[in-house]
Amino acid sequence: MQMPFQLTILGSSSAMPTSKRYPTAQVLNVLGRFFLIDCGEGTQHQLRKNGIGFGRLNHIFISHLHGDHFFGLIGFISTQVLLGRTNDLHIYAHSELQRYIQFQIEFLKIEELGFRLAFHPLNFKKEQLIFDDEKLSITSFPLNHRVPCCGFLFKEKNREPNIKKEQVKKYKIPIREIKNIKSGADFTAENGKIIPNKDLVISPSKPRSFAFCSDTAYHEKVVPVIQDVDILYHEATFADSEKQLAKTTFHSTGKQAALIAQKAHAGQLLIGHFSARYKEPDILLEEAQSIFPNTTAVTEGDVYEVIRD
Repeated sequence: MQMPFQLTILGSSSAMPTSKRYPTAQVLNVLGRFFLIDCGEGTQHQLRKNGIGFGRLNHIFISHLHGDHFFGLIGFISTQVLLGRTNDLHIYAHSELQRYIQFQIEFLKIEELGFRLAFHPLNFKKEQLIFDDEKLSITSFPLNHRVPCCGFLFKEKNREPNIKKEQVKKYKIPIREIKNIKSGADFTAENGKIIPNKDLVISPSKPRSFAFCSDTAYHEKVVPVIQDVDILYHEATFADSEKQLAKTTFHSTGKQAALIAQKAHAGQLLIGHFSARYKEPDILLEEAQSIFPNTTAVTEGDVYEVIRD
């Protein structure tokens, strides 16, 4: 059974909430680990509604310091105190956010957190590896917005192939040789016959990936960074008729999001961060699909998953 690589949409509105949509927030589940991307108002409610336990979130990524992307953060931290959290909480954001959150903690007289708030400042001028372990890497990269803003690329690491158990038995492969075989070595049987590596292992599936691009004007510099990404979430605040407004406010249209997906050879495009002027994002979706057919307009509660054969 393949471990999950699953995105849940918690908020898809821009600037302000509507009666149907919350400000930006998403959760990415990678192999059973949960990462929160942006934390607009209502994020806690949406986490509850979607059955995502607060304690499972140890890493939070804040793209930029506009309120619709982080106003839910102090509430989330306060709840963690009430729940008796003890695990470190890592926050990847503009360095100024630490000062802002510290002021709120002092103002609210939260004297003892009970856990460590670990702040990791983002680089808004170039790509930066901000998280890396044996299973996953996360890279931040600059977007083009009115204030410093970063996108995030989540990529699974290459996994070792699985050795075929029947071949181990057939060729009497000793345990000491298995590591070498998984690393690509052939095996010499007792009779001197060389067994090719491809006959001994099952190749792992291709690593999966997700890129988050919000908020940003049309920005082709992100294309090499997110090349061949499986799922691309790209803001599409306005319809093409408002492209001048999009340019002025450093946002994107549905068509522009689709052009980025097309140039990056993305597997799937998700558009969101819709302006409240659109009761339904049909026009944005239509315009995006005219350029990149595999486009979906997200809605709160939607779940998207990358599954390999």
